[in-house]
Amino acid sequence: MNKPLVPNEKKKQNWKQNPEAVKSDILRIATELFAANGLSGTRIDEIAARTETSKRMIYYYFGDKEGLYARVLEAAYAKVREGEKKLNLEGLTAADALAELVSFTFDHHRKSPEFIRMVMIENIHHAQYLKRSEVIRTVNVAAIDRLAEIIRRGEAEGAFRPGLDPVALHWQISALSFFNVSNRPTFSALFGPGLFGPEGQNALRGQAVDMILSHVKVNDP
Repeated sequence: MNKPLVPNEKKKQNWKQNPEAVKSDILRIATELFAANGLSGTRIDEIAARTETSKRMIYYYFGDKEGLYARVLEAAYAKVREGEKKLNLEGLTAADALAELVSFTFDHHRKSPEFIRMVMIENIHHAQYLKRSEVIRTVNVAAIDRLAEIIRRGEAEGAFRPGLDPVALHWQISALSFFNVSNRPTFSALFGPGLFGPEGQNALRGQAVDMILSHVKVNDP
């Protein structure tokens, strides 16, 4: 008769059977804790306690706490960029494609407060870890390339004014979507929670789309 596995033996078995699932679980819990507590306030002991692994294996997979934080940051940026890639924008007019992209960004950020907190934390660190990451630079170049293509199409269709900068446009879309999440606690405390209910969020998303489209469209003579 086989003896039941004790907890440490169960963890060891999971490492051997499905290491990718173990790494995914570590990243999930680490994202939650880094977003809540920052880099300095997060402890590897707590991550290990909440996952099917150990401190030793976390260090084996990610090097150290800073290495794990960097991987969490990379995964957070990769997730939003992957969502953008899944949008079917090619069959749309440039204006409709841009509207779809703005709506996606607004909704993604609204549903991903941990991503917003990770970006805020990285800003506190003066983008120290982001600057080191080739992964983040690569995935974000793709985002700018996508906007540049929409701009090119919009100009060819005669719908967008010439000379639009895709990096500046990305900044504008991000600003409208990011502030909605990053400043929700203070804004709600000052002015009430009305804008953050379903109706308020739908209205803000629509206004964000309208503002971006108004900015890029050809001015009437």
